[in-house]
Amino acid sequence: MWIFGLNGKSGFSARSTAEQVTKGVDGTGLVAIVTGASNGIGTETTRVLALRGVRVIMGVRNVKAGERVKEEILQKHPGSKIDVMEIDLNSQASIRKFAAEFIATGLPLNILVNNAGIMAPPFTLSKDNIEQQFAVNHLGPFLLTNLLLDTMKKTANECGREGRIVNVASELHRYGYKEGIRFDKINDKASYKPNGAYGQSKLCNILHCVELSRRLKEEGANVTANSLHPGVIATNISQNSSLLGCIFGCAQVFLKNVPQGAATTCYLALSPKANGVSGEYFMDSNKAKASSMARDPELAKKLWEFSLTFTENK
Repeated sequence: MWIFGLNGKSGFSARSTAEQVTKGVDGTGLVAIVTGASNGIGTETTRVLALRGVRVIMGVRNVKAGERVKEEILQKHPGSKIDVMEIDLNSQASIRKFAAEFIATGLPLNILVNNAGIMAPPFTLSKDNIEQQFAVNHLGPFLLTNLLLDTMKKTANECGREGRIVNVASELHRYGYKEGIRFDKINDKASYKPNGAYGQSKLCNILHCVELSRRLKEEGANVTANSLHPGVIATNISQNSSLLGCIFGCAQVFLKNVPQGAATTCYLALSPKANGVSGEYFMDSNKAKASSMARDPELAKKLWEFSLTFTENK
């Protein structure tokens, strides 16, 4: 249970906050993109990275909500550098537009935090006619990362500082469909299970980093890719699941708060203690052991190729 957590090898525990795990880190001159930045741990990630001097691009679906969050952060930390840009991970056209507009700014990119996601909605298709959780939680970050990867590699090469890609996954990757990824049933409404599909998408988040890390290492790129479980936090991601909402409501005393929930994300994005670490799964700002399926390099390769069939320009 997190409230009894002890410090791990990193010196941090489940009780550590995002500010604590980045204390003393100077992010001046770095540029980060954080998706899903207008609420929950996305907002806290944005605030803490900006507090450490990072220029943060808030990737949000609702620009007005993003602007409100930006103003709230600026009121607390007037020197922060924050921009708001629209992105809807439910639409590949929106993802491509976001990436093109960011690249057109000429800004470097040191950190990409794939934080946005949805949890356990009824069966729904994305704007590209793909089961929504697979589309938003996995294919969206997969496509966005691929579109921005050259910029990240170029930035790392020019500034000499390691680029970092961070996928927010979940321990629920262990509790998806029994076969892991239903390659032949992604859009099968009849067998769809909201929680099973969520677990599947989170398994994909981890496997994405496994294969991406392998590719980056193979080409000698100075960019790392890691995934994480943020902890059990009562944010609005659980709004589609009445069961989870009830559990969260009854167990507030045992849940992490948002600053604690954002800690591992900020640790992987900014801490020098994570230098050179890639293809790993983290929890409570320490390395953790994902499921055997999530550590399967052949499954990771298969998922990568499968994902390309959904995201390559036709």
